[in-house]
Amino acid sequence: MSFAKIFALCFVAVPLVVTLRLALSYPSSDPNPGFAQARILDKVSRTDTSVAENGSEDGHFESSKMSKDKLLGGLLAPGFDEGSCLSRYESSLYRKTSPHKPSAYLLSKLRSYEELHKRCGPNTESYNKTLKQLQSGQISSSTGSECKYVVWISISGLGNKILTVASAFLYAILTNRVLLVDPGKDMPDLFCEPFPEKSWLLPTDFPLKSKFDMYEQKSPDSYGNMLKNNILNTSAESLPSFLYFHLVHDYGEHDKLFFCDQDQMFFSKVPWLIMKSDNYFVPSLFLIPSFEQELSRLFPNKSTVFHHLGRYLFHPSNQVWGLITRYYQAYLAKADERIGIQIRVFESGTGPFQYVMDQILACTFKQKVLPEVDKQETVVPPSGKPHLKAVLMTSLSFGYFENLRNMYWEQPTVTGDIIGVYQPSHEEFQQTEKQLHNRKAWAEMYLLSLTDVLVTSAWSTFGYVAQGLGGLKPWILYKPDNHTAPDPPCRRVMSMEPCFHAPPFYDCKAKTGIDTGKLVPHVRHCEDMSWGLKLVDSHDDL
Repeated sequence: MSFAKIFALCFVAVPLVVTLRLALSYPSSDPNPGFAQARILDKVSRTDTSVAENGSEDGHFESSKMSKDKLLGGLLAPGFDEGSCLSRYESSLYRKTSPHKPSAYLLSKLRSYEELHKRCGPNTESYNKTLKQLQSGQISSSTGSECKYVVWISISGLGNKILTVASAFLYAILTNRVLLVDPGKDMPDLFCEPFPEKSWLLPTDFPLKSKFDMYEQKSPDSYGNMLKNNILNTSAESLPSFLYFHLVHDYGEHDKLFFCDQDQMFFSKVPWLIMKSDNYFVPSLFLIPSFEQELSRLFPNKSTVFHHLGRYLFHPSNQVWGLITRYYQAYLAKADERIGIQIRVFESGTGPFQYVMDQILACTFKQKVLPEVDKQETVVPPSGKPHLKAVLMTSLSFGYFENLRNMYWEQPTVTGDIIGVYQPSHEEFQQTEKQLHNRKAWAEMYLLSLTDVLVTSAWSTFGYVAQGLGGLKPWILYKPDNHTAPDPPCRRVMSMEPCFHAPPFYDCKAKTGIDTGKLVPHVRHCEDMSWGLKLVDSHDDL
C-alpha cells in the first residue's frame, strides 16, 4: 500500500475514532437526575429503547404496561414548569393507562375553565372588581358580574378535604364560576397548583377570611338560617353580595335546599358563594334537573367523576412525591403484583383488635386476594421463579401489619407465592393539623392508588380517595358490630365512586321527604353506608 493511501485512510479514521470516544464518554442528559434514580424505570437506560419498551433486564417490571401518556388522555394541560411539580407529568410512569377515557366534552370544559381562571383568578382586574361588590354587602339584581366565585373553606381530615374540593370544583364548572381554595394550614404544602398561570389559593387578605372559623350550622349568615328566619327575600331587587352554604354533615333541612333547582336559580345572581363541607356531595348534583344534561355530556360514564377530576386536580407536591417515589421504588416496584389493604377502625382504643384481623384474613382468603398459608408445610414449592406479591398496608395501628408479615414469614403459602408485607407509617391516632402526618397520609393514599388490587374499610374517605385516583373497584370491609367480624366479611363495590355520607332525602318539587337513592338508575345507596349515595353506571353490578 502506498504512502498516499495510508495517509488518506488515517485522515478518515482518526476523526471517526475521536468522535466515537467523545460520544461514549458522556451519558445522555436528564433534566432531573436526582429524581431519575428514584423512578421505577431507573434500570432502563434512556438510550436503550429495547429495554424501555419490553421491560427491565431482570424481568421484575414491564414498563410497557405503564402509561406513556403524561397528559392522562388530555386531562392535563401541557406547558407547566415540570420542576415545580414533578408529579404532574411523572405520575404516568407509576400507574397503568386508565381504561376510563375522559369525554371530549369534559376536556373542552377543562380548557375553558382554565381560561376563565386565568382571566378571573386572584389579583386580576376582574377579581378586584368583584371583590368590591363583596365589600359593598348588597348588589342590585340587575348588576352583572364578569366573574363569579365559589370559595371552599378547609375543614376536617385530608380525605374529606380532597373529596369536597373535587365536589366544589364540579359545582364551579356547572355554574361557570371560579374555584378559590382556602389554604388552611397545609394545602400548599401537600398539593401543586392545578391551573395554569393563576393560583387556586384564596388570597390571605380576603375580606371574609376572619369569619371562616366561626361559620357553622347555627351561623346567622348561613343560607339555611337566613331562609329559616325569613331574612332573605329571593325575589327582591337588592341581593346579598355573598352567600354562605353550610354543607357539613350536621346541616339542617333549610341548608339542604342547596340541592334544589329553584334555589340554584337564585344563587346564579350572587357573585360570591362561600362553601364549607366535609362530604362528597357530587351524587346529589346529579339529581338537580338543570344540571342533568350538562353532567351527562361531561360524564357519559357516571362512575368516573372523581377518577377524572381527582387526577386533574390533585398532584402531590415535590416533598410528598419524594415520599411516594422512594417508598414505591424500595418496596413495591419489583413485585409481580401489588395489593393494597387500607384499615380504618372506628373504635376508641388503638388496637390491633383480633376481630378486625380475622375479618381481613377472611376477606382476602375468600376472594383470593392473598394466598392461605401451609401450616403443616406439606406443599412442595413449585419449580421456577416464585410469584412475588407486595402487600401495602395502611393503618394507624402497627399490629395488623405485624400479624400479616409474621404469618407469611413464619409459614409458606399454599401457592408457593412469596408475600412481602409493608407499612409506611403507624401514627396511632389521626393528627389532621400536623404537617408531616398529612404528608404521610397523602403519600399513603397515593401509594394505595398505585396497587393492582385494593381492599378498603367501610366509611373511610381515605379509601375512597385511593380507589378513585387508581380507577379501582376495591373489596370493601363491612363495618364490624359488637366487636365481631361480620359474615360475609366484605364485598366488591358497585363502582369506584366515593360515597356521599349525608345526602338530603327531600323532593324539592313536592316539598316532602323521599328516598333519593331510588330516583334515577345511576344514583344508588352505598355498599358500606345504607343511607349514603353514590354514582354507578347501568352496567355496574348492583
